[in-house]
Amino acid sequence: FFPADFIAEGVDQTRGWFFTLHAIASMLFDSVAFKNIISNGLVLDKNGNKMSKRLGNAVDPFDVIGKYGSDPLRWYMITNAQPWDNLKFDIAGVDEVKRKFFGTLYNTYSFFALYANIDGFNGQEEIIPVEDRTEIDRWIMSLLNSLVKNVKESYDSYEPTKAGRAIQDFVIENLSNWYVRLNRKRFWGGEFNKDKLAAYQTLYSCLETVSMLTAPISPFYSDRLFTDLNSVSNHFTDESVHLTFFPEYEENLIDKELEQRMKYAQDISSLVLALRRKVNIKVRQPLNKIMIPVLDERFEEQIGAVKNLILTEVNVKELEFLKDTSGVLVKKIKPNFKVLGPKYGKMMKAISAAIGKMDQEDIATFEKEQSFTLDTGDKKITLTPEDVEILSEDIPGWLVASEGRLTVALDINITEELREEGIAREFINRIQNLRKETGLDVTDKIILTIQEHDAINSAINKFNDYIATQTLAEKVLLVEKCNGMDTKSVEIEDGIETCMKIERVLQP
Repeated sequence: FFPADFIAEGVDQTRGWFFTLHAIASMLFDSVAFKNIISNGLVLDKNGNKMSKRLGNAVDPFDVIGKYGSDPLRWYMITNAQPWDNLKFDIAGVDEVKRKFFGTLYNTYSFFALYANIDGFNGQEEIIPVEDRTEIDRWIMSLLNSLVKNVKESYDSYEPTKAGRAIQDFVIENLSNWYVRLNRKRFWGGEFNKDKLAAYQTLYSCLETVSMLTAPISPFYSDRLFTDLNSVSNHFTDESVHLTFFPEYEENLIDKELEQRMKYAQDISSLVLALRRKVNIKVRQPLNKIMIPVLDERFEEQIGAVKNLILTEVNVKELEFLKDTSGVLVKKIKPNFKVLGPKYGKMMKAISAAIGKMDQEDIATFEKEQSFTLDTGDKKITLTPEDVEILSEDIPGWLVASEGRLTVALDINITEELREEGIAREFINRIQNLRKETGLDVTDKIILTIQEHDAINSAINKFNDYIATQTLAEKVLLVEKCNGMDTKSVEIEDGIETCMKIERVLQP
């Protein structure tokens, strides 16, 4: 696999255009291929004004293509607004698309290519059935097949904006930010066993399918991604992605319950990480516990199934389910005037008063049932979640956050043992950065030397084996003074500075 030198600025666009036009020409022979034509509306400036040279707000498309590439421009214009609607064009949006979507896809392929080449994976190995793969593999394959289904329906109904946004969300939020990040250790190091093969096959399938789904909107990028993958795997005899059939989804691989479980894991993780940011506690600093109120038995089962994944993601030791939140979590409820006002007008005063009388039990029932009937005296009103705002109050030593039906409470007390583990994790981060700076291969083993410091000595000694395992260090030495030209100064926390050096172990 070609590791990462394509699509940064451009690809062989002449070849891409040839195969794109070849595919279109073939379609012309189908009498139903061009029953409808999609036309763009006006392209306005970012403030909604008509572009003109006189106003100085016109944009030269060739300058944009030269700087950002034609595919990022096309993707931005298609996904920012329906093609037949007017588009408020903002060059910052094109830059964001290039960085966030194309950059993320580029980095995901680069990650795959790096480790696939190290392990000799070529995509021709015997396929491990999806049902025999780990849950997170089955989850991303379920999402992938749901994506194929939804994107095909969107293209068929002439809604490329909806299709592009779905692909973009899958690549950024699910494939890169969740699947790849949570599975790095499966690709990195270790023997090339069945589990690692399943991970490669899963990620390959995602990349290959995405290249085919994106082809109608980004013909050059998708063609290069497809051909670079296919040149090794030989899955297709076609020379271009534009000559392949559109992918078909497999209904039996779509598991909506699994998708819901993982969505809970993502949402809970997001809430906890937001609470960490609120008080500037880094993710590398372990914390003791999160508490989650139980909505019903099914909810508890679903969260329990992804409990370990959540704890690993947010770096917390324990998850506790709260069956009774009285005396632990206090919630407030207030009317959402923007929603209720247009609905009830003059009744708002009575409705607001009735909402103010709701107690903790009423709020809990509302969250569980997702509706609540108020008696305003003159009339009964049924509230829905969008009619109100439910806020959770922090409790001493804890932070609380809510989103929809989910509520999480995070214990932010840091014990000495947790603090020492946090120091060890900070060291691991600095060591990994130093490995990259010195050009070490991901499989190179090292000898690590760290200079003593009263604030870190206990943590280094206690977590010596953990540091060694995570950094491929054969030895972790704590010495009175670091010497040598390769010594690097590092700051672990504010006011805690030391130095360290790494030496590559020569293999026999």
